[in-house]
Amino acid sequence: MSNPQMVMYDEEFQEINGVIERLLKEANAKVIFLVDKNGQLISGVGETERFDTTSLASLTAGNIAATGGLAKLIGEKEFSILFHEGEKDNLHISIVGGRVILVVLFDSRSSLGLVRLRVKKSSEELSMIFEKLVKKAEDKEKRGVSDFPFAEITDDDIDNLFS
Repeated sequence: MSNPQMVMYDEEFQEINGVIERLLKEANAKVIFLVDKNGQLISGVGETERFDTTSLASLTAGNIAATGGLAKLIGEKEFSILFHEGEKDNLHISIVGGRVILVVLFDSRSSLGLVRLRVKKSSEELSMIFEKLVKKAEDKEKRGVSDFPFAEITDDDIDNLFS
């Protein structure tokens, strides 16, 4: 099967937000972001107004790409978890289901052990939600249905429009 474009439906978006909001509380984190591997922010909860979310999302994806290159150099497929420790804040970055990046920002009110434990459970839930989204996209592709508003427009249509 081809790799269908993924569309985020409101039902799954609400499920995703529920999972990361629960993770925010259970891990006693400050902020949680969910980013796709292209650097686009999917969702964020917590003290998000403090951050340039666009930059954070793209830099996180770049970080994952760079460490992926390092992993390949030493014979690993990828590093699925990254941890950055700062003076006041720490970042726990993990790849969820091979599709998205989960970023947890926490301080001394939490611990790496607690964050890792809670992220593991939440990652399983998020993976199931993204599997459901992929299945929806594949089912629609099989039926020839598209969720993209301009899917039926051809190159000839565009040429005619601007001729």
